[in-house]
Amino acid sequence: MTVPDLGTDRLRLRGLHAADTEAVVRVFADPAMSRYFEADFSDPDQCRASIARRLTYTGPDGTGHWVIERDGTVIGLAHLRPSAELPGDLMEIGYFLDRAHGGQGLATEAAAALLRHGFTALGLPAVWALIHESNVASQNLARRLGFTDVGGGEHYGAPHRVFVALPGTAGQWHHVEVWVPDLARAEASFGWLLGELGWREHQRWPGGVSWKLGTGYLVVEQSPALTGDHHDRCAPGLNHLALHAGPADRLDALVTAARDHGWRALFEDRYPHAGGADHYAAYLENADGFEVELVAESPRVTRPG
Repeated sequence: MTVPDLGTDRLRLRGLHAADTEAVVRVFADPAMSRYFEADFSDPDQCRASIARRLTYTGPDGTGHWVIERDGTVIGLAHLRPSAELPGDLMEIGYFLDRAHGGQGLATEAAAALLRHGFTALGLPAVWALIHESNVASQNLARRLGFTDVGGGEHYGAPHRVFVALPGTAGQWHHVEVWVPDLARAEASFGWLLGELGWREHQRWPGGVSWKLGTGYLVVEQSPALTGDHHDRCAPGLNHLALHAGPADRLDALVTAARDHGWRALFEDRYPHAGGADHYAAYLENADGFEVELVAESPRVTRPG
């Protein structure tokens, strides 16, 4: 499990280590830091026990617990991990800053860095926050970061508001357009495969068709402006498209069925690890030489610490 360093203009967020214990104890020495907790972390023994629990975390790579540093000094603690309170495998964010450093926007800066990491590096579909009903300042911070209050409930032994943030669209792909020599052949192969993966037809016109999943869509078009009649994936330009395919058994079934829908397997003798021992994937090519890589989900360990 790796917890990456995250940098901002004024802060460094790095993985929590046992050597940070006493620095974190000092951060929580102020009793006001514990006013929204069930436990009193101004008690050094309770604080050390909490840190020890965090140090046992074994969740997915890229998630876990960070200390917040400013100019080399630990001034807070943060986490991004599967929630112990919400159902399923939902990712929950938390941030705690020494009150001596409050009022400078540092908590917002640290939380924003974790949120960017969750959406850009980890590709999370959502990030959740549970904030005590009385913690108005933290609720306002969450709203500034784009979180939406979606309800309330009893969590961590007290009433909490439930907030969720969703990734924005800026920087994400809008659409990809692929020019093909024969629209019917392309539709037969791409249309079947994308339909199996949950895409739905989006637009259709005499020379093309598109399929959409989420906010982005894929176009295949037999354009009258084509200057060639074949695709060479080894020439400059598009080499292949790579798509998530779900669990490994689902990928196996797709590979078997693909043969009846205009696809042939590449690197078949090395399936499913042609891309490496830790990469479960299939490489398919259709009749016009377009390649698609289908990548299976990796099993995830989701044990909150």
